[in-house]
Amino acid sequence: MNWAQAIIASLKAQAISMIAFVPDVSIDKVTRLMEKDPFFTVVAATREEEAIGIASGAYAVGRNAAVFMQSSGFGNSVNAIASLCMPCRIPIPMFINLRGQLGEFNIAQVAMGQATRPILDVLGLPHYVLNASDDIEKVTTGALQLCYGSRQPLAICLTPLLTGGKLV
Repeated sequence: MNWAQAIIASLKAQAISMIAFVPDVSIDKVTRLMEKDPFFTVVAATREEEAIGIASGAYAVGRNAAVFMQSSGFGNSVNAIASLCMPCRIPIPMFINLRGQLGEFNIAQVAMGQATRPILDVLGLPHYVLNASDDIEKVTTGALQLCYGSRQPLAICLTPLLTGGKLV
């Protein structure tokens, strides 16, 4: 089972069937598989804060949802997370592809890629980093259980060691 299949298995095990994402080649392996799977409703958003809103609305009507984004887009979504999800206790698991890491070629991705985890720390949000050697399904399933058990947003950060990174 590859990393994308392991994430999908974890989402299914936790009955997370609504997926909001901002299209990007770095998360394409997992989002394409979900789009082909009738278990999931996959919605492409134009911005990350819109994806947070879609997932929050799904939760409000009783459906578990997750958001997939790139670290630069995480910066766009901070206000929606801090002013909607956190005070309303909306558990949104965010899968964040970390840019600005090993092999990064785009200088514009470095600052936010390196600031993502410290921002999560400042917000007090749990986050877990997945590398290629991790037990992906076990870590992801545990993180998703914590997200819904604590009723707070949570991040699962995907590194280039896991995804293969974004190529020039």
